[in-house]
Amino acid sequence: MRVAAIDCGTNSIRLLIADVDGAHFREIARDMEIVRLGQGVDKTGQFDPTAIERTLAATAKFADVIRQKGVEKIRFCATSATRDAKNRALFIDGVRNILGIEPEVIPGTEEAALSFMGATKELLPADGPFLVVDIGGGSTEFVLGTEKVDAAKSVNIGCVRMSERHLVSQPPSLEQVAAAKIDIDAAIEDARTIVDFSRAQTLVAVAGTATTVAAAALGLSEYDRYAIHLSRISAQSVHEVAAMFQSMSREEIADLSYMHPGRVDVITSGSLVLSRVMTLTGASEFVASESDILDGIAWGLAR
Repeated sequence: MRVAAIDCGTNSIRLLIADVDGAHFREIARDMEIVRLGQGVDKTGQFDPTAIERTLAATAKFADVIRQKGVEKIRFCATSATRDAKNRALFIDGVRNILGIEPEVIPGTEEAALSFMGATKELLPADGPFLVVDIGGGSTEFVLGTEKVDAAKSVNIGCVRMSERHLVSQPPSLEQVAAAKIDIDAAIEDARTIVDFSRAQTLVAVAGTATTVAAAALGLSEYDRYAIHLSRISAQSVHEVAAMFQSMSREEIADLSYMHPGRVDVITSGSLVLSRVMTLTGASEFVASESDILDGIAWGLAR
C-alpha cells in the first residue's frame, strides 16, 4: 500500500510517502518545510495568521506531490503547537480543504507512541528497553519500551518554546541559559515520575535537534542523513556541541555547512534540552535516528 504521512509540528511540517507491505518498507519521497507554525503560541495561546498561511502553503505543495505519486491513504497529524492554539480551527479547516481528509490533533501520548514505533523498527530487541526522546519545537516526548510502549510522557520543553521563553539572544546570556536549565530540568523530572529512565538500556534521540547535534559531533562537512542514522554520540560530545552553540553568533551558526536554515534560531535551545536529557537520564551516549514519528505514522497506516 502506498501511504502518505504528514507530521505538522511547532517548527516544521514534514511529508513521507512510502510503500508498506507487511514488514517491508520502501521510501518513495521525503520532504520538510520549516514553517514555524508555533510562532508566538507559547506567549499568546493563538496561531499567528502569517504562520498559518506559511503552513497551508507547504501543505498545498505536499498535496501536489501526494497526487503525483498515486498515494492510496493519507494521515495528517498535528502536534504540540496545534494542541495549544485556541484558534486551531482556522488551521484545521484549511488543511481539510487542501487535502480532503480530516487532520488529527494528536495527544502527546500518541505522538510519543508513533515516535517510538518509527525510531525502534530497525533496532534489535536485545538492545532494549529503549528510551526514545523526541525533541520537537513545542514539546519533548519521553517513551520507554522494547517492542511496545511501557510508559510515555510529553512535556512542554521544545526548542522553539525554549527559544521564545528564555534564549532570546544569540549568543544567549548566562542568565538566560540558567533560567532555561531550571525550566528544562523541572520538565524532565516531571517526565521521570511517569517514565522510569533507570530501566533504559539504550537512549534513542529523534528529530532535527538530535540529528543536527549528531552532524556537529561527527564533524560532517554537510548534512548526511545516512551517516547520521544509527550513529552513536557520546554524552560528552553532546555537552560540547551544546556549549559550542551557546558561544556562537547567529551568523556563525548559519554558516555551518550541515545547518538547516530553519534551525539556526532554535538549535541552541534544542541542544541545551538534549544536553540536560543526557545529564538527568545518566545515559553515556545516544543513538541518533532519522526514523521517527513520520515513519511511525506510515507504518500505522498500512496496518
